[in-house]
Formats: sequence, C-alpha cells, structure tokens
Amino acid sequence: MRPGRLLVGATAAVSAAAVALLGGALVDGGSERAAAPAPPPAVAAELALSGFAPGDTAAEVRRLEERVAGGAADAFDLTLLGLGYQQRARETADASFYPLSERALRQALAIAPRDPLATNGLAALALSRHRFREALRLGRQAQRLAPFSARSYGVVGDALVELGRYDEAFRAFDRMATLKPSVAAYARVSYARELLGDTAGALAAMRLALGPAQGLAEPTAWVRVHLGKLLWNTGRAEAAGREYRLALQAFPGYVYALDALARVEAARGDRGRAIALAQRAVEAVPLPEFLGTLGDLLWTSGRREEARRQYETVQAIERVLNANGVRTDLESALFDLDHGRRLGRALAAARAARVERRSVQADDTLAWALARNGRCEEALGWSTRALRLGTRDASMFFHRGSIERCLGRPAEARAWFRRALGLNPHFSLLQAPIAREALR
Repeated sequence: MRPGRLLVGATAAVSAAAVALLGGALVDGGSERAAAPAPPPAVAAELALSGFAPGDTAAEVRRLEERVAGGAADAFDLTLLGLGYQQRARETADASFYPLSERALRQALAIAPRDPLATNGLAALALSRHRFREALRLGRQAQRLAPFSARSYGVVGDALVELGRYDEAFRAFDRMATLKPSVAAYARVSYARELLGDTAGALAAMRLALGPAQGLAEPTAWVRVHLGKLLWNTGRAEAAGREYRLALQAFPGYVYALDALARVEAARGDRGRAIALAQRAVEAVPLPEFLGTLGDLLWTSGRREEARRQYETVQAIERVLNANGVRTDLESALFDLDHGRRLGRALAAARAARVERRSVQADDTLAWALARNGRCEEALGWSTRALRLGTRDASMFFHRGSIERCLGRPAEARAWFRRALGLNPHFSLLQAPIAREALR
C-alpha cells in the first residue's frame, strides 16, 4: 500500500480520542531479557521519541547524569537525558521523572534554542501530561525547524486530535506516513480509521506496521497487542488472544500483553488465570489501567475488599500524576463513573476535561457523567455528539442505552444494549453483565 493518503475517506470533520499511541519498554520484572547492544545516539533518540526503549534505559540515564554532573554534557546529551527520563516514566509508572525531563530538555534548548529534537521532546512531554495546546505549539515549532522530519507531524497530529481539529490531524498523519512509513505512522492511521468505524481499514494499517517492526522485539509486541485490541473491540476474543500470545513470544513478559490477555482469559471463564495475569502486570508496572483490570476481576469474582484496595491505589496514583503536572480529569472522571464513585466530582471533572479535550471520548464521558447524576436529557445531546463519527465502541453504545433507559424509553435502551453486546459481548467486566440483564 502506498504510504501517502492512507486516510482516504477521512476528510470530513471528525472527533478523536486520547491514546498513548506507543507504549514503553514495559516488561514483566520476573522475565529474562537478553541485553542488547546500545544503538547509536541518533537511533536511540528516534526510538525514545517513538516510546520504545533503545536499550537499558536506567543505565543510560545514569551515564548521562554523570556527564551532566561532570560538566561534560552538550545539548544533545541533555536532550537524550530528557527523553530518557520520559522513557523511565513509561517503564516505571513514576511520574516524578516528568519534571526531570522538562528540566533537562529546557537546559538543552538554553544551549541550542533552535534544536528540533529537544523541541520535539518537550512536545512529547506535553502530550504525556495531557497538555495538548502546549504540545501543538511546540510541535508546530519543531515543524518549522525541521519541516521534512516525520516525527513532529505525529506530535502535531496527536495534539490536534485532542483539540478537535480532525481534518488537520489526519492531514498531519498522512504527511508523517508519506515522509517516513513507520510503526508510529501506521499506528496513527490505524487509530484514525478506528475512530471512523473502519475496523477493517484499521487492522490493515496496523498490519502494515509489522513491516517496520520486523526484527525489533518491543515494537513487534506493541503492534501485536494493538492488533489484538482491534480484534477484541469487535468481539473476536480468540483471535485477540492469539495476537497477545504472539506479543509475549516476541517480547516475553510484555505487560500490555499480560493485561490484555487477562481479559481474554476472563471471557473464556478462567478467572484464576485472568487474575494471575493481571497481578503480574500490576506487579511489574502499576499503571492505573492495569490496577483497574485487576480490581474489576477481583470485584466480579466476589473479592470486594481486595478490589477496593486496587481502586484506592488508582486514586493515589492520580494524585501523584497531578502533582507532577499531568492532567487526569477525563481519566479520573471515567474511572469514578464506571465504578459508581464520587459521581458529583466526576461530573465536574468531565466538564473540565471537555473544555480542553474535544474528542468523542470526552463527549461520551460527559454524557455518561450527566446520566449517572440523573441529568439524562442533557446527557442525550452529548451522547449523540459522541457517536457522530460512526465510531464502533461498545462502551459508548452501553452509555447511550443507559441514557435511553433513564429517559423512560425501554425499546431504545434495549436496542443500544443489544448493539453493544453484538459488537463485543465482553466489552466490560462491570457493564456487559448489566446490559445482558437488561435484555432478559
């Protein structure tokens, strides 16, 4: 397939969702991983900007810190250090690396104010902190400094997606793929197609990403996991499980694969295996999404106190993220709404998030928050807006069904619940059973 114009048919004004397009070197701490030789510095920088570890990140960060402390570091060393801190944040879920990254990158720019790599590093940091206007400004600046570099088009496109400027975002992704077909470029094309309800096209683009990932363990695992998630989201649980297992073959202990496979095992009815996999992911890297999976598995298995501890840990991590400059209004609101916690606070957070993030997910979260607070007429308008792209998302369908039921329209509610379960009968450990019960 020709790399340019991969978003054919995606030129209408549309809305998109926040995703971490590329994960980090998240490997189960109990697994053995062969040491790989360190790549050249330029390659290491490119990998780090893509979200992949160029080697032993902790060792590289220590080496660069020593150069800085010894006064031998130049702008490129400081940029690599800033990117290394971002990678450590991904690897450890420790948000305290973000301020360290910002300091190193700003020091690099103090030495070399027109350096596009350091500028892109700051833009990537702003994306990680969900500061999308700042990310767009810095990404545009990096584009002006290096107009034929693909990397800045991805950052700009990601920010535009969150700001609701979708025509521009998709043009940026097309330009990125034209300049340099890569895992990162194909992933963005895949995500855009998924938002538009084109699952077949999204799968095709993600399969193209296997080409540039070939021979690289972590990128291959990342692509396999996202292929699996596309399959999972359309109800193909067994096919998704095969992709997750291929990811673990490519990169043993890859925690995103462990977490995703836990959901497949739960769908197959093996709760013990599902909980064991989810616990491995949480023990390796305590990301909120992993803690949420484990908590939901425990909750639906009758282990309520253990589940509550996982949920409380999620909230503690959110406080740490906020203290280190990460905006979590949308994620916090959705977690609380799904778990029936702090509903008034969740509505306020969803409203605040919608001011900054004009995505279909932000619209849907606000709709869900309004419905959970009994404001269902208002919720209906936001749900309609959230579904305007043709996105095929079972959770969105469930939320709409809940709104219709709240409005006293049982036939419409049943139709939406049926649509959610028809797309993915296992879309949520907590909500799929509610939808099934409503159809009895």
